[in-house]
Amino acid sequence: MSDDQHVCTVPFRVRFDEAGPDGFVRTSTLLRYAQDLAAFHSADRGFDRAWYAQRGLTWLARAAAVAVLAPIVHGSTMTGSTRVAGERRVWARRRTDFRDTAGDLVAWTHVDWVLLDARGAPTRIPPEFEGAFGTPKATFPLGRVDLPAAPTTATTATFRVRPQELDPMDHANNAVYADWLDEAVIGADDAAAVRAIPRLVRLEYARPAEPFAELAGVAWPSDGGWAYRLAEAGGTELLRAHLSPEVASAD
Repeated sequence: MSDDQHVCTVPFRVRFDEAGPDGFVRTSTLLRYAQDLAAFHSADRGFDRAWYAQRGLTWLARAAAVAVLAPIVHGSTMTGSTRVAGERRVWARRRTDFRDTAGDLVAWTHVDWVLLDARGAPTRIPPEFEGAFGTPKATFPLGRVDLPAAPTTATTATFRVRPQELDPMDHANNAVYADWLDEAVIGADDAAAVRAIPRLVRLEYARPAEPFAELAGVAWPSDGGWAYRLAEAGGTELLRAHLSPEVASAD
């Protein structure tokens, strides 16, 4: 744990299967670490899965940003520190920093979570969370990814949600979307972009992908990086994302 009572810090060791062909950690791995650490932090404060289940509450990822600032190789160790950066009525943002053994910041994530009730509708965050997490009021908006219309030269691929991509909520885990983005960019013959250091990936989740759903992804070069739009076969949009080789700020 951190000296700050509202920050939770745990160690991570990058496993062999969590790195790509270059030996460095995948973007999706950092999202998985961040959500696992968020769950650990919540349970440590008394809000575990059973607590949420009893109240018919659940968190759903609405947006995420992942910045990779330095090489993180498989087998290396680092610490992840998470805190609730701000909340506003029905949603909250978590900030997670990853530091190497020298204490240098090597990656960070933001994830904006919306709290849902048993009907699947947004609901107010319980007041006890403020004391448990020291949560300030958000001075920033929900993350968004605005994309232009895809050009006719965009690369398109269709696929189905696979069983191993589902999480305990029985839909595609939010980290899997980063893998789908990488797959699309690699398919467009730019593997170097998904392994660039530094890089920034921004994702805006419109709705979750259900088990075995047929999806269509469209990727194209945009603003020095790659834009990606994902939809169900019927046209319902699921995700807007952008991959950039530049990271403007760690805030």
